[in-house]
Amino acid sequence: MFKDRIDAGLALAQKLKKYQHVDGIVLAVPKGGVPIGYIVARELGLPMELILSKKIGHPLQKEYAIGAVSLQGSFIVPHEDVSQAYIERETKRIQAGLREMQKKFQADAEPQNLKDKIVIVVDDGIATGNTLLSTVNIIKKQEPAKIIIAVPVTSKQAYTNLSKYVDELIYLKIPDYFAGVGAFYEEFYDVSEAEVKQYLDALKIQKHTTSATTAM
Repeated sequence: MFKDRIDAGLALAQKLKKYQHVDGIVLAVPKGGVPIGYIVARELGLPMELILSKKIGHPLQKEYAIGAVSLQGSFIVPHEDVSQAYIERETKRIQAGLREMQKKFQADAEPQNLKDKIVIVVDDGIATGNTLLSTVNIIKKQEPAKIIIAVPVTSKQAYTNLSKYVDELIYLKIPDYFAGVGAFYEEFYDVSEAEVKQYLDALKIQKHTTSATTAM
């Protein structure tokens, strides 16, 4: 069991040491993946951005993902009972929300181009992996050099679902019985928007300090 997300992030960063200072980026799944992504990015000397994507739910069962939408595009699994009009309407609605999130957390900064970069996707745990799979397919469209998913804990189902679609799926725990992500943390709470902003700002300050020191 992990004490909290910071504890999990430190342990996860150790398993990712081979990616220290590569031409890469950490993409953190908001909001629970952000504290862990921050630690991983800090320890590896990499930039971090939020994964600005969100699932499209089936019109009759919103929790069931039929795909995902980002600011750069979408990935949709065709369903006979889902109309193109519904997909277009949901895509516009979701992208509007993502633009607001980008403005709130990343100001006017454009998301980095992922082409030929090593992309490390970080979350605090994976239950099924269905939504993350759609996000991975969106990332693939940008032609990164490698996609790695890194999490403290994953279910066996999620590992099976995701591992064949990425270059690596790195985890610390894969229990026989998965009762939910929060069951593997002593302290597990909803990460606030203010905390997300603090972690993103902290990395910017560290980058600026490092650059200034290097220039001396």
